[in-house]
Amino acid sequence: MAHVVVMGAGLGGLPMAYEMKELLRADDRLTLVGQGENYHFVPSNPWLAVHWRKRQDIEFPIAPYVGKKGISYDGRGVRRVHPGENRLELNDGSSLSYDYLVIATGPKLAFDEIEGFGPDGHTQSVCHIDHAEKGAAAWDEFVKDPGPIVVGAAQGASCFGPAYEFCFIMETDLRRRKLRDRVPMTFVTSEPYIGHLGLGGVGDSKSMLESALRDKHIKWICNAKIAKVEAGKMLVTEHDEDGKPKKEHELPFRYSMMLPAFKGVDAVFGIAGLTNPRGFILIDEHQRNPAYRNIYAVGVCVAIPPVEATPVPTGAPKTGFMIESMVTAAAHNIRDELDGKAPSHRATWNAVCLADMGDTGIAFVALPQIPPRNVNWFSEGKWVHLAKVGFEKYFIRKLKKGTSEPIYEKYVMNALGITKLRGKH
Repeated sequence: MAHVVVMGAGLGGLPMAYEMKELLRADDRLTLVGQGENYHFVPSNPWLAVHWRKRQDIEFPIAPYVGKKGISYDGRGVRRVHPGENRLELNDGSSLSYDYLVIATGPKLAFDEIEGFGPDGHTQSVCHIDHAEKGAAAWDEFVKDPGPIVVGAAQGASCFGPAYEFCFIMETDLRRRKLRDRVPMTFVTSEPYIGHLGLGGVGDSKSMLESALRDKHIKWICNAKIAKVEAGKMLVTEHDEDGKPKKEHELPFRYSMMLPAFKGVDAVFGIAGLTNPRGFILIDEHQRNPAYRNIYAVGVCVAIPPVEATPVPTGAPKTGFMIESMVTAAAHNIRDELDGKAPSHRATWNAVCLADMGDTGIAFVALPQIPPRNVNWFSEGKWVHLAKVGFEKYFIRKLKKGTSEPIYEKYVMNALGITKLRGKH
C-alpha cells in the first residue's frame, strides 16, 4: 500500500488529485493538502475585482467533493517539506508522511521585492481571491472619484495574460459607467514589446494587442522596471534593447493593479536539490525531482527557464492547458512506479489560452510553447469572451463532479475547433 500526497489544492492540485485517484491501486491512499477549506477559480479574479462576479460564484468547499471520490482532504497547509524524511510539517506543527509527493502549490507572490508594491502597499492584485475582493472595494471608491490608472506586470513577472485582461475589463467597465473620458490609462510591462506574453510573442499578438490598446486610448511603456510605488505615484525606469536605463517615468495614479514576479512558496524555498534559487521545483522530463525521486511537481511551482533573454527580466508562463498536461504525465508516471516500471510519460508543454478583454477576447495556440513552433496562432473576437465565460462554468462544474478527464483540453478543443492538441504522453 502506498500513500500519495498532493500538496496544493488549486488549479493544478485539485485536478491532480482526481486524476491520480483514478490510477491508484485499490489499497493505495491519497491525501490532498490545501491552504484553507475552499477552492477558488483564479482565472475569474479579474471579473471579481470589478464586481462582474461574486465570491460565491467562483469558490466552493473542497472536502465534500473530493470526499465523494475517496480522497482525504487536509486544509491545514504545509509549513515545511522534509524530503529526506518523506514528511510534511503542517502549519499546526503536526506531520504527514508520504510515499509519493506531488507539489502543486502555485507560487509565492513576490510583492516584497518592490517597495510599496502589492495589496499591503499601494497597488492592487488579481492573483488571489482575497486580493480581488480588496481590489473590488478599492474600485468602488475609485469610480466615485476617478483619475489615472496604471496597470500591468512588474519585472520578473511570468503571467502577463491577466494584466492585459484586467486592463481591458476595467476599460469596458468604465465605458459602461460613462466614466472612460475621465480616466487616462497606462499599461506598464516588463515585456520587451506589447504581446510578448513571456512567450516571444504568439502569431500576430504584437500588432493585434498594440492595435487594441490604441483603439481604447491606452498608452504603454515596455521594458519597464518599477523602482518603487508611493501613494498615488509609481516610479518606473524604461530600458532600451540592451537593458540600459532609457527614461525615467513618474506615473500618477488613482487606481493601480500590477502583477508581481513569482517565487517558490516558503514550505520549499531553499531546500537544496529540490528547488532552484527562486524556489521553483526542479524536475526532469517526467515531472520528477532529480534529487528526491519520489517527489513530482506540476503547475506554476515548476522551474521552467525563460523562453528568451529580455532586456528586463521576464519569466515563462504556465497556462492551464500546460498544467493539465503536466498533471496527466505525473499521475501516469507515479502509477508506473507503483507497478515497478520506469516513468515514461512526458507533458507536451503546449501553450493554449482564452483571455477575456471586457466585451471581446483573445485566444492563442503555441505548439510547442518555445519557438520554433508547429502551430503559432493568435486571434481576437467576441466569441473568445463568450468562450471564456462558458469555460468558467464548465470547469467549476467538472471539478465539483470530480472528473479525471482533461477538462481544459476538451473545452478548448471544442471552442477552437481543434481535433488534437496534446499528442501522446
